[in-house]
Amino acid sequence: MFRAGDGCLYLRCRVVPRSRESRFDGVRGDALLVRLAAPPVDGKANAALRHLLAEHFHVPLAQVQLQQGERSRSKLMRIDGRTSLTPELAAMLLG
Repeated sequence: MFRAGDGCLYLRCRVVPRSRESRFDGVRGDALLVRLAAPPVDGKANAALRHLLAEHFHVPLAQVQLQQGERSRSKLMRIDGRTSLTPELAAMLLG
C-alpha cells in the first residue's frame, strides 16, 4: 500500500469520486480507499485527492504529486519530504 524511498513516500489509493464527503474509508486490497466529494471531471477529483493527502500528511500541496492513474480510480501518489500523519490516517495505514 505504501513504501518509502528517495526522501519520499509512495501511496496507492483507490478513489471513489462523487461521494457525500471527502474522507478516508479504510483499506481495500493493497490501497487506501479514499472517498472524494469532487467529480471525476477536469481533474477535480485528482486535485481534491492531493489536497486531502497534503492536509493529512501535514505537507504543502506542492509536495503531493500524482505519479500514476490520472484517469483511473487506482492511483499512485508521491509525497515528498518529511511527513507526519493525522491520528485517523495513521490508524488506517499502520493498523
